[in-house]
Amino acid sequence: MTETDNIVVETAEKIFADLADAQTINGDKTGNWKAPLWRALSESGLPLSWVSDEFGGSGASLAEGFGVLNAAGRVGLAVPLAETMLAGWLLTQGSITSPDGAMTVAPAHPKDRITLAADGTLTGRARGVPFAQDAQHIAILAQGAHGASIALVAASDCRIDKGLGLGNDASDVVSFDKVKPLQLAAAPQGFEATNLLLMGSVVRSLQIAGTLETLLELSVGYANERVAFEKKISKFQAVQHNLAKLAGETSAALAAATSAADAISNAAAFDDAVFLEAAAAKIRCAEAAEKGAAIAHQVFGAIGFTSEHILHRYSLRALAWRDDFGNESHWAVELGRMVAGRGADDLWPLVASR
Repeated sequence: MTETDNIVVETAEKIFADLADAQTINGDKTGNWKAPLWRALSESGLPLSWVSDEFGGSGASLAEGFGVLNAAGRVGLAVPLAETMLAGWLLTQGSITSPDGAMTVAPAHPKDRITLAADGTLTGRARGVPFAQDAQHIAILAQGAHGASIALVAASDCRIDKGLGLGNDASDVVSFDKVKPLQLAAAPQGFEATNLLLMGSVVRSLQIAGTLETLLELSVGYANERVAFEKKISKFQAVQHNLAKLAGETSAALAAATSAADAISNAAAFDDAVFLEAAAAKIRCAEAAEKGAAIAHQVFGAIGFTSEHILHRYSLRALAWRDDFGNESHWAVELGRMVAGRGADDLWPLVASR
């Protein structure tokens, strides 16, 4: 990480420390913490990190943005920072200026499709769109007769059926019934739905890895404090074994996610190497989320399941993020198809180069 990367991430971490304390948020049942946090993030330019000055953003690099998202995962952030960053990145691909305020992206599910009609309107249905009910605008990747297009629509022009994901964050169904985009542009040559899914998968992988880092920190701290049978539970071999497994899952997730982020940051296009890295990262991080969340709750016992405890803020979000932009099953199938189509001999140079 470069010095500039450190400055951007440190800025995000300071905001998170000041305004996104998990214990404070957990005790706030009114949601009053959201407005000051979002205002601070917006004033720092973090939501539009991946948008250049030309299109209304702060012009941070992909690597800087990825670092911010990993830090956001470490605090279990429950505002649409990642979604707004993704939306800004998508709009930039079509040279569309990003508006102020919270945004999200659609589609976020591999089987959903939004169609661009000949009259320039959008039709379709997107499931599991994160934070759609809280967004002012939605960045869309649509398919039409002449290929992919990128569109900016007002959330108020769409039908939004509100829902909640496993982590109690908004996960909505957005329906488009001849919605007229505010702006519309053709996607770059070769840019397709898989590109958006891969980018979203790497974002979620970094967030999952961040939550696992915090789960490990919390679990180790609790094990060194909790006393049972007149000694700290960290002295029991079974607990030590579980904590070692959690550390291993955390390290594996972080390595996979950061490797995929580096691949995208340094690639000129979404080529086979990026596909391999991003798909593998989502698969491995999703697996780590399942195992890691289970271990953390085993260490904490019944107390970790209570709504008053902060553990679930991390474990449930890690589990929820597995499904966004394609779950591990989807990417395992796609990765298998790639291997079958290309052959191991053709893919080995891509693996060796990493």
